[in-house]
Amino acid sequence: MNVDDEVVGAIGVGLCVFVGVTHDDDEAEADRLVDRLAGIRIMDDDDGVMNRSVTDVGGEVLVVSQFTLYGDASRGRRPTWSAAARPEQAEPLVERVVSGLRDRGIVVATGRFRALMSVDLVNDGPATIMLEV
Repeated sequence: MNVDDEVVGAIGVGLCVFVGVTHDDDEAEADRLVDRLAGIRIMDDDDGVMNRSVTDVGGEVLVVSQFTLYGDASRGRRPTWSAAARPEQAEPLVERVVSGLRDRGIVVATGRFRALMSVDLVNDGPATIMLEV
């Protein structure tokens, strides 16, 4: 992940997690997301079956704050971002997810909150999953 041509976050094998925060999200939901991310079994086992978690395989996590996940383009031709939480609410919750994952011993890389980031992603496999907690 780059900001102004500087690499600010990079991982090896693991998960790229885009985190969006909406108005009614709170610390309890951030903690539930940590539990889900650390434990969800979407990494391949020795037989190529999604049966291991990022924790099981010693994987890493790249956390990308992404308010645009709450963009609504259902009307008109320009999306509205009104469902996205304000930065003052969102940033501490994204940081709580990062610190919660690190507390579990997972290596976590991040971007910069509110920065224009360029994210390069190699999606190794067929899985893209949306988690709502």
